[in-house]
Amino acid sequence: MTPTASGAPLQVLRRFAPGTPLREAAELVLLQGTGALIVVGFSESVAEVSSGGFRLLEVPFTAQRVAELAKMDGGIVVDDVEGEIVSANVHFIPDPSLKTLETGTRFRTAERVARQTGLPVLAVSEEGLSHAVVFTGTDRFVLENPTELLAEANQRLQSLERLRRQLDDGVDRLTRDELDDVVVMRDVVKLIQRAALMLRLNEDIELLAVELGDEAQLLRIQAADLIEGVEALLEVVNIDFQPRKPRRGSSVMDKLDDVATEDLYSTARVAAAMGLSPMDQEVQSRGARALSGVPRLPDSVRDAIIRRFSTFHKLRQASAEDLAKVEGVGPTRARQIRTYLDRLDEVSTLPHVPHLTID
Repeated sequence: MTPTASGAPLQVLRRFAPGTPLREAAELVLLQGTGALIVVGFSESVAEVSSGGFRLLEVPFTAQRVAELAKMDGGIVVDDVEGEIVSANVHFIPDPSLKTLETGTRFRTAERVARQTGLPVLAVSEEGLSHAVVFTGTDRFVLENPTELLAEANQRLQSLERLRRQLDDGVDRLTRDELDDVVVMRDVVKLIQRAALMLRLNEDIELLAVELGDEAQLLRIQAADLIEGVEALLEVVNIDFQPRKPRRGSSVMDKLDDVATEDLYSTARVAAAMGLSPMDQEVQSRGARALSGVPRLPDSVRDAIIRRFSTFHKLRQASAEDLAKVEGVGPTRARQIRTYLDRLDEVSTLPHVPHLTID
């Protein structure tokens, strides 16, 4: 996938995925080497930029028909939703004042038509250049060979696997430091950084999966397994170590969404975006991640426990009677929590991937 593909709307990517009529049409045109300019959809704005050509009435849209019509000099208008070819041999005359960085006449016209009409436009090069580009609004993406797409997707999946191993190692280290009460903010930031990179990388894999269409089912399953629980982990770590306890309903994801991908590779920039500084200071966990391992513990009760004891260290020292006094806990749940905390001390571990539950 080219870098510009990331901006394309997912619904457009799906319409050009391998196996779809539009993708098959592009591949046939590339194979015959004639080139083509195809507007996908019809509206008044398309009529305004169209000149000449001829209308087609109730002609079913097939890749083979489009490829044959592409042998003429003009452009083509298709409606893939209705499954019809609307017109052929059309001369498109978009507003020449619309800026474009494209060089060839066909591709400059395609970008301007896409921007002026708001519809996807497919430009296929003639023999010798061999590439097809879809323009949509101000975005563009190249239709790449499925084999190349799959190779790129597998590379990113391997990167996701490496990040998952690093994340799990970071969770283990944070666990030991929490139990010893020697957590340093830098380690917290690194954990958040790896989790954020995983989520961003998963977004890229999903775009590739959309471009691959039906060929991406296994890819999606593998990525989903690797990313499971990461967002929930981010949320509880954020609750544990924010200098000020996050407001109810606020999300760490909102902050991370504003961080550019290249900035996610900088620990200092991630710390600044999250408000986690100075990084060399020792900090105490509030115990949210520990409590996330207690079965069927509602978030509201977890938050009440955190308010009552304020730190993980104090929470570990609380008796079942102390826990039972917290609103929403009660004797039975207090004993359950106390048993769980005792088990933590015995095995020196907290859950890698928290599964938060709400009654």
